[in-house]
Amino acid sequence: MTQVGQRAVRTGMSIGSVLDLLRSDFPDITISKIRFLEAEGLISPERTPSGYRRFAVTDVDRLRFVLTAQRDQYLPLKVIKEQLEAIDRGVASVGSGEARTPRRLGIVGEVSPEEFRSARDVRLGRADLLERAGIEDAFLTELIRAGLIVPGAAGFFDEDAIALAATAKAMAEFGLEVRHLRAFKLAADREAALVAQIAGPVAKSRDAGARDRAEELVRELAAMSLTLHTYLVKSAVRSALDK
Repeated sequence: MTQVGQRAVRTGMSIGSVLDLLRSDFPDITISKIRFLEAEGLISPERTPSGYRRFAVTDVDRLRFVLTAQRDQYLPLKVIKEQLEAIDRGVASVGSGEARTPRRLGIVGEVSPEEFRSARDVRLGRADLLERAGIEDAFLTELIRAGLIVPGAAGFFDEDAIALAATAKAMAEFGLEVRHLRAFKLAADREAALVAQIAGPVAKSRDAGARDRAEELVRELAAMSLTLHTYLVKSAVRSALDK
């Protein structure tokens, strides 16, 4: 064991030292994120008499486990916490490369919360969007007028606009016009407003990691909302076909 490692075992690491250790593998990690994971009960670093956090090697291992599960498996924190609890009970170990629990619990459905993370900062011009989505300019104009696609303040589009435009085009080939798609937009707005209603008070809390907790809540609720919507549509379609 290195001298740094020996010191860490004896005295524990500061949150800044932990950040330095993890940043090479997880560039987006922040002190706020670590505090948020602590507040959610995924790690429990010791505290000095003056209140400073001191992280053991096992705490860092747990952080790596959590961050890897989020990044590579797109698991929500609820499921990751269940896996860690299984590890604590001896069901599995942090170092095992396989699923950490016998089954995945929680109502997560087929949609990952990670799908609702902000898209990469890509700015597409109108011509780029038309080419990549394979649509005509007049069709894009219809989508914008209907509020289905909203360009940024400078008139640029993000990557989600490509998928949305391409999907709208595919639906148009089945006879669904842009005006018909407004119903989907209105339903999405209602669902988003409901999620925001629940997450808003969490974001405004003064607790440590409140913003991160609110964002995680929004992603998980949005994923469950979309999953619920999917199954409701499937059920309604089956009923309509059986008539």
